[in-house]
Amino acid sequence: MRVTVYGIPSCGTVKKALAALREAGREVDFIDLRQAPPERARVVRWVQKFGTRAMRNLSGGSYRALGPEREVWSDEAWIAAFVSDPMLLKRPIVERGGVPILVGWNHSESEIAAAFG
Repeated sequence: MRVTVYGIPSCGTVKKALAALREAGREVDFIDLRQAPPERARVVRWVQKFGTRAMRNLSGGSYRALGPEREVWSDEAWIAAFVSDPMLLKRPIVERGGVPILVGWNHSESEIAAAFG
């Protein structure tokens, strides 16, 4: 089954994920978050699956620019922020059949294998 990977092409982690998926024989559709920001409904599905904490790109400039008030934001505030600035999203985000299965690529091989069933 095809998978969809959301990320940015210059991200090393996204490159690593794409290479691993293709090497494993997965057919991959890549969505550049800068060129095609996700719609709110998709972000809500991601947050429902992973939670806002797991979705945050803590190392990005967009995150650092938010200021300390980010520490008390509700899920709704995070969803709005993710929609308005997709660089706040941890990458990659992987979907299979429109269902989110992974965020980030720092999982063990067994966790990744389990996500792909």
